[in-house]
Amino acid sequence: MSRACELTGKAVQSGNNVSHANNKTRRRFLPNLCSVTLISDSLGQRYRLRISANALRTVEHRGGLDAFLLKASEDDLSQRARLLKRQIAKKVASADAAA
Repeated sequence: MSRACELTGKAVQSGNNVSHANNKTRRRFLPNLCSVTLISDSLGQRYRLRISANALRTVEHRGGLDAFLLKASEDDLSQRARLLKRQIAKKVASADAAA
């Protein structure tokens, strides 16, 4: 399993530990990933995703998983999230056409 957020694309970064003597050794900055279950309002299902804590705050701020995915760029999303975004967009479009 890769260490990357499924919604924002945040992944491992690399950098240096710098000591007081200015010695530099390589290190890894890992994203703060959480396994959460998010509910899609339009599809009426629960989805288990591995996302960063920052992405979880953003999802709640935007008003849920559906609103986040509809506004998100496809480049940042994982394959599962892209498929989910297409399903939600299709369901919302059919609901708008019926109304």
